[in-house]
Amino acid sequence: MSGGGSLAGGGSSLFSGFRVLGLYSNHVPHAIRYHKKHREFYVVTAVGKCFHTYNVNRLGIVAVSNSLSDDISCVAADRMLVFAAAGRLISAFARNKEVVMCYHGHRQDVRLLLPLGDQLISADSGGDVIVWDVQGGDIYLQLQFDPASFDVSAMMHPSTYLNKVLLGSSQGALQLWNIKTSKLLFTFSGWSAGVTVLQQSPAVDVVGVGMVTGRIIIHNIRLDETLMSFTQDWGPISSLAFRTDGPPIMASGSPQGHIAFWDLERRQLVTQQRHAHSTAVAAATFLHGEPLLVTNGADNAIKVWIFDQEGGGARLLRSRQGHSAPPTTIHHHGNDGKNILSAGQDGTLQSFSTVHERFNKNLGHGSINKKKEQKKKKGLSYEELRLPAITAFCSAAARQSDWDGIVACHRSRLAATTWNYQRCTMGAHHLQPPVARRDAIATAVDITSCGNFAVIGSSCGRVDVYNLQSGLHRGCYGNDEKAHIGPVRGVATDTLNQLTITTAGSDWLLKFWRFKTRKQEEQLKLNAAPANMMLHRDSGMLALALDDFTLLVVDIETRRIVRKFAGHHGNINDMTFSPDGRWLVTVAMDCTIRTWDLPSGCLVDCFLVAMAPVGVSLSPTGDFLATAHVDSLGVYLWTNKSLCGPVGLRPLPADYQPAMETLPGVTVDESEQEVTSEEVNDVYQSADQLGAELVTLSLLPESRWTSLLHLDAIKRRNKPVAPPAAPAAAPFFLPTLPGLTPRFTLPTATEQETQSKVLSWGLLSQRSEFSCALESALQSGSFDHPVRLLKDCGPAALSVELSGLTSEVGGASSLLLAFIRMIDSMLASGRDFDLAHAYLAFFLKLHLRSLSQDSVAMATLLHLASRLEVGWAELRASFDQSLCLLSYAKSALL
Repeated sequence: MSGGGSLAGGGSSLFSGFRVLGLYSNHVPHAIRYHKKHREFYVVTAVGKCFHTYNVNRLGIVAVSNSLSDDISCVAADRMLVFAAAGRLISAFARNKEVVMCYHGHRQDVRLLLPLGDQLISADSGGDVIVWDVQGGDIYLQLQFDPASFDVSAMMHPSTYLNKVLLGSSQGALQLWNIKTSKLLFTFSGWSAGVTVLQQSPAVDVVGVGMVTGRIIIHNIRLDETLMSFTQDWGPISSLAFRTDGPPIMASGSPQGHIAFWDLERRQLVTQQRHAHSTAVAAATFLHGEPLLVTNGADNAIKVWIFDQEGGGARLLRSRQGHSAPPTTIHHHGNDGKNILSAGQDGTLQSFSTVHERFNKNLGHGSINKKKEQKKKKGLSYEELRLPAITAFCSAAARQSDWDGIVACHRSRLAATTWNYQRCTMGAHHLQPPVARRDAIATAVDITSCGNFAVIGSSCGRVDVYNLQSGLHRGCYGNDEKAHIGPVRGVATDTLNQLTITTAGSDWLLKFWRFKTRKQEEQLKLNAAPANMMLHRDSGMLALALDDFTLLVVDIETRRIVRKFAGHHGNINDMTFSPDGRWLVTVAMDCTIRTWDLPSGCLVDCFLVAMAPVGVSLSPTGDFLATAHVDSLGVYLWTNKSLCGPVGLRPLPADYQPAMETLPGVTVDESEQEVTSEEVNDVYQSADQLGAELVTLSLLPESRWTSLLHLDAIKRRNKPVAPPAAPAAAPFFLPTLPGLTPRFTLPTATEQETQSKVLSWGLLSQRSEFSCALESALQSGSFDHPVRLLKDCGPAALSVELSGLTSEVGGASSLLLAFIRMIDSMLASGRDFDLAHAYLAFFLKLHLRSLSQDSVAMATLLHLASRLEVGWAELRASFDQSLCLLSYAKSALL
């Protein structure tokens, strides 16, 4: 199907962006927040154009901010807000997500942020230091420095120094400023080296200063006196941190990823944590009052270290770590589709869980010799023991509990390595042919469906078979120990271990071999050199990507080409089949992800992405499509729309112009608690009515409505015998009667006591608030306000209100009719079902005689009676059905 003109696309109709896995941190130093209400520490890390918030207790992600227009260059946080600078713009985020204030005024890129009370201090690369009013967003103070003489490289607020800020420069000098009066208080000459870090120590007036030369100065800024000095041999100081839980320990980070710990009392190095990060340590922060150190780096890792070792050493408590270099190959592991194996350019093999981050696994970095690596023999550096990056791998879950179930090929190496998924470590076997050329390398690998054998192809044309349990070589294909003339581009085995299919780039041949005898059965000539291939074992369909950007689908039963696809405009990097074998998803360097329908032979879906995809894998359950992209450290998940509802797929023309799809971002884990402002107390408000067909009871106590019909009996029972009387105050001199015998006089009754306390109805003839609300509701038709007033009344007050509806006590006949209609509206809405019946019963007890003489009221009551019968009939049917089901379950199961 081809169109007459170019057809513009509207994005993907089959896949929708869901989330990204394995993105945690970059080179921007993190920020630490403490939430008083939650009593928990949170760490904020920048990832591209947004930042993530993790709780330190579990390192679970609790918030993801909205994206900014540019990559974030620095972050800072106070008690209420998180500040992020992207280019020249500074944004303030509330609830770790929403932008509530933007600060415009910098002419160069902002690189330093420092919250200080109600002010925010920012410094850019052009020498401008601006003090902002956080709430209003206005500029409170602006300082200008000449970058040639004083280039601001670090900022710090000295503890207990009101309105003071200490600035460090790349020239080495330090300046103490009062931001309220805009005065320079003191200038420190420095130590002839650029300042990289300024950090407040637990002692007042004492500041830690980090230099580009690796020197650390502990300086008293009040006396301008250097207390002690240390020197780090790993280059500039990237971060400084002081313990506040007791031991006088200082931690210093380095660009090489090492962390040194210094004892400030003994003035010596206590211990060191080598290779804490594979790249520079961006920031290191001790949690206040706890023996925990939080670090992050450009290797896409957040780590929490605890100090519970003998000698003051630290061990890794918990971490969140992804690839430090972009992943190149991804595959789903297992049949449940919940784990994705990913091999990156950093040489590591990792497993990402689509369920929760706590199920992620890091299988580590391959080593040439595990024993040598453990012993760290003299003369061998850390990098010399590491294997290069993985170029291709295959995994099988059939026998992974018995022996290694993953085989990987490495860059520029002939020997393939085995890995154990359950133990999360590299296996003991190095699969290498007994005789081969020295410059040959392993290029393709496949594991049989039974999990016992591995088939590995090499650049010299060899295809060898190995036993995974023992690691022994079991033979090779071809007469001269060569299956192909040129490098092998792909190997595959069928479900029953009957066939082995191999292909090479130089001879343009697709060969079929008998697996057991290793004899060639047939070969198929291709139109171009193959780049890679993928076999769907259940359907027997073999997909081949050729160097001319076309695709071939071969049926391995008939051994014929059944489909040809063309449309990509770049090298096809990877491909994957759907679980049922109906779709073939391919990714190429033209930044497109295409879905081909094999039965119809048409392109049914195509969309563009910003970065070229290099790897793709569709889960065995078909719910998620995983992609890896150039210059991106994450694994991106796309949800399959066809599993959620009907999707109309139509053949796309040859000149179809795909639309751009935005790469998915990180989503917040629902099990983690959302970090909100401390003043905000979000209380869930339940809906008044979940459904119109349901009956909702009130939340009032039963004593408020069950005692209405028995109110007279309760009053008679609780009626006092005599009214309570306050005791008369005794006079200072007791009055006596005249006579020889002293006798005291009896008190006389006052006029107030002799007066009757029974009030006449005339005094109560004034209309109550409920009566007024009921009368206005009769005109408007909304009875919510009088119902709320009745809910606030107790049984006695309710009796007074209902008794006052008649004309004898100041009411009106229209109020009786209004009350009946109020009950009718309550029953019609289904809300306050128990109150409606209680109020109606008590109302009829009081006014039934007067209502019987009013024809309009009686007609309204008859309509109300019919509504009651219908409502109770429905409830009775539901009750009978539930009781029948319950009795059946009891008789059948017990």
